[in-house]
Amino acid sequence: MAIHTPPADTQNDIEVPEFMRTETASGRPNLSLVKPSPEPLEGPVVKHQGETLRPTWIDSGKELATRAREHAAENRLYIGWSVRGYRNLGRRWLEARRDGHPQMIQSAKAEREAVASDTAAEAAAHELVQERRAQYRLHKRWHWIKTGGWSAAGAAGVTVGAVTGGIWVDLAMATAAYVSGIYHGRPDPAVAEVAVPPLSVIGQSDSGFGQVGGQVFMTVDQLREGAKPFVIAQARTPMQLAECVLLALVAEGVPVAEVTDVIRLSWGWQCVVRVSEGTPEAIIKVAGGLETRFDLAANGVRPTPLKERRACAVLRLVDRGADPFASSPGLPYRAPKSMSITDKFRIGSSVGGDPLELSLAGVMGLWVAASGGGKTGILQALAEGTTACYDNITIDLDPHGDGLEDLHDAVRITARTNEQIEAVLLFFLIMSKARARLRKQLGMGRKWKASPEHPAFTIFFDEFPRATDLAKQLAKALLDVGRKELIVLEIASQGGQKGYLGENFAQMVALAGVGPCKVGDTRSVFGDGSVSEGWLPHRLSPATETDPKDAGHLYIQGVPGMPDEPIEYKIHEVPSATLRKLAAERLEAGLVEPDQDSLDAMAGVDLPEYVEAVYDIEGNLKKEAPVELLTWDALLRLCGAEPGGYVKQMTPEQKLQLDAALGALNAMDRLGRDVAQLDEMAEIIGDGMTADRLGELLRAVGAGGTVKITVPHRGGRVNGYQRAEIADAVSLFDAA
Repeated sequence: MAIHTPPADTQNDIEVPEFMRTETASGRPNLSLVKPSPEPLEGPVVKHQGETLRPTWIDSGKELATRAREHAAENRLYIGWSVRGYRNLGRRWLEARRDGHPQMIQSAKAEREAVASDTAAEAAAHELVQERRAQYRLHKRWHWIKTGGWSAAGAAGVTVGAVTGGIWVDLAMATAAYVSGIYHGRPDPAVAEVAVPPLSVIGQSDSGFGQVGGQVFMTVDQLREGAKPFVIAQARTPMQLAECVLLALVAEGVPVAEVTDVIRLSWGWQCVVRVSEGTPEAIIKVAGGLETRFDLAANGVRPTPLKERRACAVLRLVDRGADPFASSPGLPYRAPKSMSITDKFRIGSSVGGDPLELSLAGVMGLWVAASGGGKTGILQALAEGTTACYDNITIDLDPHGDGLEDLHDAVRITARTNEQIEAVLLFFLIMSKARARLRKQLGMGRKWKASPEHPAFTIFFDEFPRATDLAKQLAKALLDVGRKELIVLEIASQGGQKGYLGENFAQMVALAGVGPCKVGDTRSVFGDGSVSEGWLPHRLSPATETDPKDAGHLYIQGVPGMPDEPIEYKIHEVPSATLRKLAAERLEAGLVEPDQDSLDAMAGVDLPEYVEAVYDIEGNLKKEAPVELLTWDALLRLCGAEPGGYVKQMTPEQKLQLDAALGALNAMDRLGRDVAQLDEMAEIIGDGMTADRLGELLRAVGAGGTVKITVPHRGGRVNGYQRAEIADAVSLFDAA
């Protein structure tokens, strides 16, 4: 047996028996029965003490070759890389062919829709759409020309080489093509590694935790053999998250292909998942099972299919107890009369952090949520925007609850009884028909143009299922004809099915938002196949007495200028005190009043047959009219609204009389005196006014006949009017 002795500088630190210690101080050699081996020599292979020594470059080269073989075997000779490379090249070619033109065309079309009520702006926007389409066609033409030129040159070179070069040239070209595909399909080394570290130890690495951006590319082929699904809490890096998602999807039988775009956010993880066959519906179907495998709360897995990539879905994984909307901005302050009804205003945020902005001009809406789903908060967020407009009048209908509640002061009419609601709906149905005939006279074109002089109306109708059959019939008729006249109805209901609405009109409404509900409501509003497409409001939970849960969360479809994507949104939560303060400010600034043109035009509109009284052949009353068409001031009195500032309802002749009296007062102001004759006032008024016609109108308005007056440059006393008589007549006329 050989006895090994430690070096001298370590002997004092190691427990060694006395008989094994050497006497180095005497200069005697260390005791050893085995002679030390000399250092290996660089150079040719030599024999030394029975061992074969190789140069280090040979060993390192052999190791590299071994690693290369193993790497190629693990990646199946890079066949998948090559296929992916040519797929990437094809995608780049397609992106270069598009070069953003479809998006620019879509943006121009959205702009055209947004200004649909402005004829001139709509024409300009339409020209922009046509211009961008022409640019796209020209770009595609040149792209095809360039592609054809390069393809012809490449094909010619390949053909010549194949014909004249023989088998070795053919093999070289095939190898070059294969390697080119591998190069373009390789994973990005700066982002991800092919070899994924095992996750048996939870605390391996947390360097990726908390990052706000990054991309990871991992295919199902890169999963470790025998790897099993694990809970998401063990994923500390984006690469580990990608593996976690792939393993769970494979275990649930989803034909997953890859996971990309992994991002760690404050509330959880987000990534993009691509399936190799079918659609992302497979992910939606197993969302509950994924929540179990990931150990997340209910609704912790939120898949959103992508329209622009049919095989892909954004997968959001929400940590237990986390809120994706916690960092959403609050309601911005909007001063009284600071915006137009055609302007977009923000009412909430998406789960991805994008703003939810909309305009209600000409957009009929249906808002569905179960009890505790936040309907009141949704309607108040919408009405907070409409009551801040200088060209819109807000109306509040609710046969059961408190409607817009805290915004009451900023609402022009509030109707709660069946009689009030039916009268309001009939009034605006007749006004919408009157405006349809009036638009051409006012030079508005195909749609009513909102302005302070000709405002829009936005009617919020909460608790729609509790309304009378007549109210529902009137509301349905208004949905059909009110859009172009900017008399818009926003209906709120606890359900979207026929049993709630009375008719199956849910999918006929332009704008639809659905909060916590039943799955039948999802299908009724968004369509039979909507669940498989990712519309999942039925997975939201309504509030309870002590827990708000998902109240105010919704999925929305039909927002002007936005694509219809199944994304979860949350409406701004606004304290009641804030809403009451805003409403008081807007009341103090003065509420918008209806235009006299629309009120006058209503006199020439026939009533629907179902609201008229029924008489027998002899003229005897058989059935009274179920609802009476009221004037504006009578409607205000019925609903208990303050009359201050409203426009008096007048016949066309009464309007001429009042205009003549006001014109006469203005003429006296220009003459600089309190008396004037009919002929000089008529001359100043103009527009074909004669002295005889002016006298007739002044007598009709209540100013009486002429009296003897004295005017400059006229000899003696002549016939004319005094200011006091005309001013008194105007005051009495307004008070009537």
